[in-house]
Amino acid sequence: MIYVTGDTHGDIDITKLSVDRFPQQKNLSKEDYLIVCGDFGLVWDGSKRELWWRKWLSGKSFTTLWIDGNHENFEYLLDFPVVDMFGGKVREIAPSIYHLERGQVLTIDGKKFFVMGGASSHDKEYRKEHISWWKEEMPSNEEMEAAIDALDANGWSVDYVLTHCAPRSVQLMLASWYENDALTGFLERVRQDLSFKRWFFGHYHMDAQLNEQFVALYDRIIPIT
Repeated sequence: MIYVTGDTHGDIDITKLSVDRFPQQKNLSKEDYLIVCGDFGLVWDGSKRELWWRKWLSGKSFTTLWIDGNHENFEYLLDFPVVDMFGGKVREIAPSIYHLERGQVLTIDGKKFFVMGGASSHDKEYRKEHISWWKEEMPSNEEMEAAIDALDANGWSVDYVLTHCAPRSVQLMLASWYENDALTGFLERVRQDLSFKRWFFGHYHMDAQLNEQFVALYDRIIPIT
């Protein structure tokens, strides 16, 4: 089984992964996956509190996968080792916790996923660079080019898409006050050209089924079918 949810923001919203709120985990194993669509937040400062929550999550019955959002410590993230998994590259954060590198097509439980983390922070004017904000929140041109190469190699056809922010046209429907930027524009191009079943994203702090394909997630934890 594969489940997907929205932002966890470190220990702020991670309690949605408790047994009370996610009882399905009682029947899961480490061969089952829970995917967080950005703003994971448990690679932030390496504090005792953060390490405690990582250990708590590692102790769950399932394996946690996550893509980065905008509220991550990208300098710290680079300290973690890169390993081969799902036919691509991931960073091993802790036992059974893995970060999915940007711009890849990965095969998870027999399904193809295009993964592209990152987003622009709408609150960056209140944050400090290298302390609570990092310019790497936005994918580089090289990362976008690598994503195009990965999609080319897969004939622009996948089963599912995982991002933190939404393509430009979807964001306009959902949260028109959010900034349109290089990433939402890039994802819009992907949306137009890519064949896919469903596209899951976080970022907007709401749960919404926009149509048959686009799903915004925050508190909900849903199975991918």
